[in-house]
Amino acid sequence: MSEFIQANTNGRLHDAAEPSISPLNRGFLYGDAIYEVWRTYHGVIFGFEEHWLRLERSARALHLAHGLTRENLAVEIKRTVSAWRARTGDTGEIYVRLQVTRGAGAIGLDTTLADAPTWVLLVQRLKIGAPKAGRAGLHLSVATSLHRNAPDTLNPAWKTGNYLNNLLCLREAKARGADEVVILNQDGAITEAAVCNIFFVRRGVLITPPLGAGILEGITRELIVRDIAARAGLELREETIRPEDLAGFDECFLTSSTRDIGPVEAIDAHRYPVRPDSVSARLKSAFAAYAEEYAARHPHLRV
Repeated sequence: MSEFIQANTNGRLHDAAEPSISPLNRGFLYGDAIYEVWRTYHGVIFGFEEHWLRLERSARALHLAHGLTRENLAVEIKRTVSAWRARTGDTGEIYVRLQVTRGAGAIGLDTTLADAPTWVLLVQRLKIGAPKAGRAGLHLSVATSLHRNAPDTLNPAWKTGNYLNNLLCLREAKARGADEVVILNQDGAITEAAVCNIFFVRRGVLITPPLGAGILEGITRELIVRDIAARAGLELREETIRPEDLAGFDECFLTSSTRDIGPVEAIDAHRYPVRPDSVSARLKSAFAAYAEEYAARHPHLRV
């Protein structure tokens, strides 16, 4: 039996296995949607404001008036989590996903055909992807059949409902036995993984691709760049990185809202040590301390 997922469609609580949107919904038909994902640390919704602001940026980019407010969204997340906890009895850390579509209407690409925005919240137990058995860290593989969307097409900085580019690149890497993919842009530079930003370490310095390479503005990435790297006493640089540079790095790790910092053991033939005294482990400890402080400062976001 599949694990229970609590849903909330436009304020109505229900089992996620129950259909709740029209077959004419534009998110289903065209990927005309935006989304955000939160997780909890110490029972507190982490980075609520940062994710909200990114949702707003994505909505503006798609000219999508979602009708939500910060306050209303926080209330609905708490309602949904409460219903999930009541149903499951689970008191652990959770995953929250908000999907907003332009709505339903007559079939056609014209956005004026949409009736009214639809939002759906999904809540489940937090699941953190782990390396395959026998691996200390994740194994990645560079995609060769497809490249990242260019920022002047469908900008990867927008968190939209269209993930075919990521999905197909990940499928290629998985077919080679990898856990995740490294996606190149059309200039052949490294951008990110399918659902994570990527960082490297060279002689103790953190190196990550710039936003201009064509990447999602990851919240964990933003916090590391803005605050946590300095807290850990680490220098950070944004640089163009190419596949031929991979052999010159000492460490590699991925960042995302659900995983925070996940060590990488290999990218194709390039191997990276995963050790408890590594730079990435030091950064992960600094991130954990930041998350604990955040939870203490935001008791109103406890769920």
